[in-house]
Amino acid sequence: MTDTWHPTDPGVLRLPSGRLVRGRGLRHPLEPGAPTPSYALYLLGRQPPPVAWEFTWVRWPDFRLPADRPAARAALTEAWERAAAERVEIACGGGRGRTGTALACLAVLDGVPAEEAVDFVRRHYDRRAVETPWQRAYVRRFAEDGPQSREL
Repeated sequence: MTDTWHPTDPGVLRLPSGRLVRGRGLRHPLEPGAPTPSYALYLLGRQPPPVAWEFTWVRWPDFRLPADRPAARAALTEAWERAAAERVEIACGGGRGRTGTALACLAVLDGVPAEEAVDFVRRHYDRRAVETPWQRAYVRRFAEDGPQSREL
């Protein structure tokens, strides 16, 4: 049995494979009683405060790109793999730019063509996701920058 999100939970994006991932802005606290992730990927310029669940932190300053792109790729791949059976959350400060970029990269890992991934996330997660031209370029290059898992 899997322990994933409910498709109608706030911020949940359904990838083409059926994987569910929640995007969130950490400046917006969870509602009381809201489900918590079993694993999270936090995309912040500085280390996040401790939480009760397992997480990975990728140094990613606001409006920028990851400081260590190979580490970001590995973390995004792990998040995508774990989303098959776990409640995975991707979050930054506001939940749009970095989070949207990361969700678009997960969509690429899930089989969405890189040139369509930003539009996919904007349609199914937040219409203002992926805020800068360099974040859009990062998503387009994501498929070219290294090996990707395609096992669905």
